[in-house]
Amino acid sequence: MTSKPISGRRSRVAGAVTVLVTATLAGIVQLPATADPGPVAIHGVAVTAAERQAVLAYWTPQRIADLKTPSAQVRPVAKPDGAPWTGAEAVSRTVGRLFFTDHGEDASCTATVLDSANRSTVVTAAHCVNNTDLIGEDNQWSRNVLFIPGYRDGRAPYGRFVGRLSVAPSTWLLNDQIESLYDSYDQAFVVLHPNSDGRPVQDAVGAAQRIGYDVPGARVVHQFGYPRASSDEAREGLPEYTGERLAYCAGRAVEQQATEEWPEPPGQWGTECVMGGGASGGPRFGALDRRTGLGTVVGDNSHGYLPEKRYLVGPQFSTAITRPLFERAQHS
Repeated sequence: MTSKPISGRRSRVAGAVTVLVTATLAGIVQLPATADPGPVAIHGVAVTAAERQAVLAYWTPQRIADLKTPSAQVRPVAKPDGAPWTGAEAVSRTVGRLFFTDHGEDASCTATVLDSANRSTVVTAAHCVNNTDLIGEDNQWSRNVLFIPGYRDGRAPYGRFVGRLSVAPSTWLLNDQIESLYDSYDQAFVVLHPNSDGRPVQDAVGAAQRIGYDVPGARVVHQFGYPRASSDEAREGLPEYTGERLAYCAGRAVEQQATEEWPEPPGQWGTECVMGGGASGGPRFGALDRRTGLGTVVGDNSHGYLPEKRYLVGPQFSTAITRPLFERAQHS
């Protein structure tokens, strides 16, 4: 999900009461069922020192503030399907806001610091680093990629990290916003430059999360993000739904079900969650120690699924698709 709220999305009705909604928050995605894993695509976002400085200059405090959804005077609501995170600090350190420009429009997603060989790798959704326009044409890599771990109320407590390389499945580059086949490939990694102190992101934040492959999806999960919208009107405008603070959902994950009218590849998992645009790319922890804030990231937030209650789902990380991406990223 990019920073755009879920609105005007295509939906189909199966039977009398079940509605399936599949949408990256940057466009509509529906899909056929199988595809072979493609090779890895790597894009140099800001490789030289001059390019890095240009990205830092681009993201002025005012430009970042312009991506904030206005706050509203609403009563705070904290529920398992979307609440402000006030738990262990390691989560707040390792999860951050990912800023970028998509087809000339500034946007934001969520990304997570992983324990990596280069100590400079974060995981996010593929549609946050490479996307088409809203009608599924004009594929472009995101520009001006900037990661701020621990982002809160406009502050960057551990520094600002410019994206050097984006790593995504080559199959994702064929995404046309129509074929649901591509949902399995909505996962990506960004390799970051050090911050202004010369420290890689893993050293700067002093923590990192593990990544897990082929972990069974049917388990209690925690999902995090920086949403700029909520599907629950009672929470619209709260600080954790303006893009300014970290929100989370917790509960037992379910797998998105395919229908004849709405095909969907297997392996799209998530729990009940009202987080909207901006939460895309956020981590889905299959195991999180709430005492330490450390755990195993088994998937990322990709799109909404609405059988009756709203779920936030995304691909389960696998050795077939995810591992080659992460290996290329962490050794770059």
